[in-house]
Amino acid sequence: MPNIATILKDEIARVARKEIKRQTATLQKQSAQYRRDVAELKRQVSDLQKRLSFIENQEKRRLANSAPIEKADEVRYSPKWVARHRAKLGLSAENYGKLVGVSGLTIYNWEAGKSRPRKKQLAGWASVRNLGKREALKRLELLEG
Repeated sequence: MPNIATILKDEIARVARKEIKRQTATLQKQSAQYRRDVAELKRQVSDLQKRLSFIENQEKRRLANSAPIEKADEVRYSPKWVARHRAKLGLSAENYGKLVGVSGLTIYNWEAGKSRPRKKQLAGWASVRNLGKREALKRLELLEG
């Protein structure tokens, strides 16, 4: 005759294992889903970093090809032209200044004829003066982002 205590103990252990497995199954499924989500997010971040690096390198090359400081003496400057170009682009003086690399107040002073750009500033302005509205907005977005 089998020992009832042993049989009862084995049955209780079996039922307990079954209940533990049932309760932890949902946690295991959720954990696996979280791991998949994290892996997907890592892939997305990696892809976005590659794209950002590519765009930054393109922008650096484009800015490097702009008017060098040595050619700043050859650049013709007019306060009215600065005001017209800024109006054409539809930018505030502050945003136009960000493109050129100066403050918004400096742009106002240039437009009013109160001051003239220095050599380095003139080179920055020369690189911006041929931009269209779309390209200017793209550059501003890159500078702010």
